[in-house]
Amino acid sequence: QVQLVESGGGLVQPGGSLRLSCAASGNILSIDHMAWYRQAPGKERELVAVINIDDSTKYADSVKGRFTIATTNARNTVALQMTKILPEDTAMYYCNGLIQSEPRRWTQYWGQGTQVTVSS
Repeated sequence: QVQLVESGGGLVQPGGSLRLSCAASGNILSIDHMAWYRQAPGKERELVAVINIDDSTKYADSVKGRFTIATTNARNTVALQMTKILPEDTAMYYCNGLIQSEPRRWTQYWGQGTQVTVSS
């Protein structure tokens, strides 16, 4: 079994910065990619950023130039550095990973989410 645990959410002022972290633990053989999604009230969950096994990254247009995704700790931890935060960044942020926990078996895992609220 694999678990993803997020941390780092909270209240931040517009224009501020915040760093989210997600630690993957359990029986991990390999990680294909890890990503951050977010879901604002009344809206669908959307992809924020993804980092692949080759370290290539992709960002939603709304966060390009402001957010940075990176892995640490032998790729078992993924961080999302958020800068120049806007009120519309308010959402629940979820960590996601496509992880191999058994030979020939890849599974999408999700964290419980961490709330980011942008307010002055």
